[in-house]
Amino acid sequence: MTARFVRVAETERKSFEITVDGDAVKAAEGDTLLVALLTAQDALRDSEFGDGRRAGFCLMGACQDCWVWTAQGERVRACATPAMPGMSIITRVALAGEGVWPRLQK
Repeated sequence: MTARFVRVAETERKSFEITVDGDAVKAAEGDTLLVALLTAQDALRDSEFGDGRRAGFCLMGACQDCWVWTAQGERVRACATPAMPGMSIITRVALAGEGVWPRLQK
C-alpha cells in the first residue's frame, strides 16, 4: 500500500513499532498516530458512514475525522494522540470486533 505522507526530514529520530489492524507499523519519536499511520498507508480509517476510507480533515483536533480505537476499545483522535511503543490501534470496522464500535454492528 502506498503511503500518503513521506518522511523527508528528521529521519534520524528514534523509531519504534506500533500495531495497526494487526500489522506492525514503524513510528518515530514525536509522531502522532495520524503521522505514523499515514506514513505507512494511504488512509487513516474506515468511515463509519460507509463512504470509504478517511485520511483526516483538519489535522488539529477540531473535527471528527481522525477517530481510531485502541485494542482495548478506547476512542482516540489520531491527530492529537502521540504514538507510543507497543500501542495497538484498530482502524477498520471489519476488524473492530465485539464491543469496540457498538453502534456499527448490524
